[in-house]
Amino acid sequence: MVQPLILARTADPARTQALMAAGVHPLLARLWAARGLEQAGPTEWAALIPPSRLSHVDRAGALLADAIQDGRRLLIVADYDCDGATACAVAVRALREMGAQVGFLVPNRFETGYGLSPAVVELACRHPAGKPDLLVTVDNGIASIEGVAAARAAGIDVIVTDHHLPGPELPDALAIVNPNQSGCGFPSKHLAGVGVIFYVMLALRAALRARGALPPRGGPKLESYADLVALGTVADVVRLDANNRLLVGQGLRRIRQGRMQAGLAALFEVAGRDPARAGTDDLGFALGPRINAAGRMADMSLGIHCLLEDDPGRALELARALDEINRERRARETVMRDEALAHLDAQAQARAASVCVWQPGWHPGVIGLVASRLKETYWRPALAFAPGDDGTLRGSGRSIPEIHLRDALDLVSKRLPDAIVQFGGHAMAAGLTLRTAAFDAFAVQFDAAVRTLGGRESFEPRLDTDGPLEPDYLTVETACLLADQVWGAGFPPPLFRDRFRVLHQRLLKDKHLKLFLERDGLRLDAIWFNHADPLPDTIEAVYRLDCNTWGGRSTVQLLIEDARGAA
Repeated sequence: MVQPLILARTADPARTQALMAAGVHPLLARLWAARGLEQAGPTEWAALIPPSRLSHVDRAGALLADAIQDGRRLLIVADYDCDGATACAVAVRALREMGAQVGFLVPNRFETGYGLSPAVVELACRHPAGKPDLLVTVDNGIASIEGVAAARAAGIDVIVTDHHLPGPELPDALAIVNPNQSGCGFPSKHLAGVGVIFYVMLALRAALRARGALPPRGGPKLESYADLVALGTVADVVRLDANNRLLVGQGLRRIRQGRMQAGLAALFEVAGRDPARAGTDDLGFALGPRINAAGRMADMSLGIHCLLEDDPGRALELARALDEINRERRARETVMRDEALAHLDAQAQARAASVCVWQPGWHPGVIGLVASRLKETYWRPALAFAPGDDGTLRGSGRSIPEIHLRDALDLVSKRLPDAIVQFGGHAMAAGLTLRTAAFDAFAVQFDAAVRTLGGRESFEPRLDTDGPLEPDYLTVETACLLADQVWGAGFPPPLFRDRFRVLHQRLLKDKHLKLFLERDGLRLDAIWFNHADPLPDTIEAVYRLDCNTWGGRSTVQLLIEDARGAA
């Protein structure tokens, strides 16, 4: 692993004082000010950005109301990740509560690929519930020009709900709801796919109320789906702006109160996590991967069925199946990662500005995770490939903040015509299909593109901290206070940096360093996961504050992110 450059965030004193004057805890005031907040963010539903500010959402709501009242058959077309699965579950649950005839279809990663394609339209026409009259995409569709055209040619209408960046041409759908489409004035451009469809369901309920089909304040309590919205939002790693933090906060509140879908409760159980203490880490690192594993290794329908199941016993069976698939995913990922590291030539890698690797037996559903591990290990853009069809490789990439990955692939496509069959993505992640015979030439050109765009040959990771933590805050109470907040992408959890004396250290399971530290007379437990090398007697550590509960007793624990010798 490349040793990071450790930096400190600065908190504007005026912002900190203003937050404290508003009643915010002094430590939270400092942390929030360092993340740009000038006032405490909204937490109640009344502060949610109103649906009317989302372009075309009222039209989508009216079209869905027409379809329900006319008895038309609806079909949700979902993406095969956790955002898509939760979005599908929200749509199906809400539509059924409002009287719709609705089913779902999720493309298979290995057969039809991503999004509403002509092949998916063919599947929709042969759906077991019958040919649909209206397709509703969730977390996909904004790039489905051919797929929407194929649907309309088959006599099927389409409503697109998506959050991905649109291209120069939009599909010819009846309505497109996407906060990132041109002309949309919705203030939060970071809604996940599940957030978008949640807004569409709010608009549909309003339309049915306006028509008298529902009582003025009647219809489904859509806030009951906040747990699903929170899971999809966190798992998709979208920026947690104020509106998203409100949505996630409401979802976590319901989960902690035990008012969640049976499928989520079952996922918490198989993951060994306590929903009463749920945080964004539980959603992003425990529940999300188990849902995603279905789309990576098998069929995302299993994950969606788990989220739709109301019977606790059946939900637990589905969650256990997802857990087993996730274990298989982890095992496959470990093998592939080790093969990648063994394959990469150390001297060549020392000269390279990127990582580009493939092996014949690799699983296409796991290459994105392998690319992510390689990016973290070498701190440079990484691409991992698996064999595709007809002499091609299917690749997935992850990048670092300095390199826009899609732009790098675009540059390679111009320098090396005919090597890339297709590609797409955004700054930090992308996918592509590459001709196998062109791999070596592609790797050279990709490395050159990274150097061109980055203006350098190597990159240094950075670790942003919140500086020292006052000794009085090294408590269980502070750890619980921080755990109750909504942290995530764009609003990172606090990291502190302090000097400690190492009183004792030992290895757990041959790979985790268990520590007993001392600072200013305080003795503290700490652990550094996936780090086996011993530390010197005095260290400067970057750490997170954690509440460790064992045998009914809670103690404060430091989760070490980085540590090095201090003079």
